[in-house]
Amino acid sequence: MILFTGVLVMAAVAAADPTQAARDRMVDEQLVSRGITDKAVLGAMRRVPRHELVPPEMRARAYSDQPLPIGFDQTISQPAIVARMTELAAVRKGSRVLEIGTGSGYQAAVLAAMGADVYTIEIVEPLGQRAARDLARLGYGNVKTRIGDGYQGWPEAAPFDAVIVTAAPPRVPEPLKSQLKPGGRLVIPVGETVQELVVITRTDKGFREERTHRVGFVPMTGRAQQQQTPQR
Repeated sequence: MILFTGVLVMAAVAAADPTQAARDRMVDEQLVSRGITDKAVLGAMRRVPRHELVPPEMRARAYSDQPLPIGFDQTISQPAIVARMTELAAVRKGSRVLEIGTGSGYQAAVLAAMGADVYTIEIVEPLGQRAARDLARLGYGNVKTRIGDGYQGWPEAAPFDAVIVTAAPPRVPEPLKSQLKPGGRLVIPVGETVQELVVITRTDKGFREERTHRVGFVPMTGRAQQQQTPQR
């Protein structure tokens, strides 16, 4: 009887949300299999409707293991990268998190689903406006959005427990480091031709840096472009 009841519950959930099975496969096959262990991250990614945050023509591929175009020469990161960066940021319920590069709003939605208070900045105005509408439509009231250059962060909302950057500058913006709380983490792809995912932790003595994975992100625009290595 217990097994039968469980089957009925799972069937009811699937009927209520036919995309749940796709999210479950995404988590099990793309995240757990790659070593993501944070239960809060996995739980949030099982719940957030990624298909609602990509263009309609991309919805059939929303839970595939790949980045997808979202317009304006930008992409939504593949689920495994979103999960890895969120896990590296050590986000917890009640964390204050700054995201640079709202994009589609998916990373912000995952953070919000974990119970974080999210501040997110997008430099591409129509993309940021669309993400803000979608996040509000989906009920993520704990996300505050802003249009602008994220290089300077969000000083009046600082300090943050975590900062996640979803575009790659050639060097780490110092203002983002300065807006971390003691013990806070900045997770950021850094580099031009070759990029590495860097985790910077603020300590009592300064900052500790760890380089983790090779990655490929769109370049960080705005002021970050001024930091590029001059062409010879």
